[in-house]
Amino acid sequence: MTGEMTEPSSAGVPPAAIILAGPTASGKSRLALALAEAVGPATMINADSMQVYRELPVLTAQPGAEALAAAPHRLYGALPASERCSAGRWRDMAEAEIADAERAGRLPIVVGGTGLYLRALMRGLAPVPEIPATVRAAATERLERLGTQRLHSELVSRDPSSAALRPGDTQRVRRAWEVLEATGRSLKDWQLEGGREPGRRFLAFTLMPPRVRLYEACDTRFQAMIDSGAVEEARRLRRLGLDPGLPAMKALGLRELIAHIDGKMALGDAIAAAQQSTRRYAKRQVAWFRHQLPEAELVGESVYNQQDMAELCTAIIAKIRDLLLTR
Repeated sequence: MTGEMTEPSSAGVPPAAIILAGPTASGKSRLALALAEAVGPATMINADSMQVYRELPVLTAQPGAEALAAAPHRLYGALPASERCSAGRWRDMAEAEIADAERAGRLPIVVGGTGLYLRALMRGLAPVPEIPATVRAAATERLERLGTQRLHSELVSRDPSSAALRPGDTQRVRRAWEVLEATGRSLKDWQLEGGREPGRRFLAFTLMPPRVRLYEACDTRFQAMIDSGAVEEARRLRRLGLDPGLPAMKALGLRELIAHIDGKMALGDAIAAAQQSTRRYAKRQVAWFRHQLPEAELVGESVYNQQDMAELCTAIIAKIRDLLLTR
């Protein structure tokens, strides 16, 4: 199926962008390319917090040569692993790429599984004041001394809403502690004040394949990563000697492969552990999208084969065309 996008939006009508969310290994990228082929010129914009790092193309399943030839892809491998990409930084980059796509007459399709990034794009960011460097340093010191689990417990005792954070999520626990310490208010309170100025319409879908199929896809894809050189990729990143607290060092499967490289785990055990971690992560993503991104329409819960995926693609295309016709 092929088609052409409508002319750029007329005066007074906000431009449109498509968001395709979903858990890891759910088939988002494949579906996005099918949509791009059907609706006309489109640009894929990455909304995955790990795919933004250039040293991890295999372990983060970044688009291959065939996908890159089919449509422009932006924000994949855009930053070095030595840097931190926050929701705010990503949103600024994504807004710029969406604007570039629109100027070129291309439909922006934002694809990814990092819910916080997508929520920042669709709803705006919480107006949290700048955190003083002294507070950031204190947070780092406290985290190193107490560990993430104990810091999480301390945080929850001061701010019960922080119980929603995973106790092992170092980056978000530290961020919540910094905000509470610096402002006297919880991060959730600040987030409730977030909002974006009107100016763009989003048509958002969350791809939710059956859980059994999703878990099978997680296992199959990680084995394919191993076959494509994931171990050597992890070894190269290991040689860089980066701070283990950097976001890129949290990529799924990286910790297990580094343990194998360091002689602490057999490769088979590392693969099995990484597959289990990926399935657990996918499960958390499913729960998050169901409850935290109600703007997105849940689709694909009955996708079992290629025919089902084709029918889903057709249904989504009809919705996209309806949106574009109002431009």
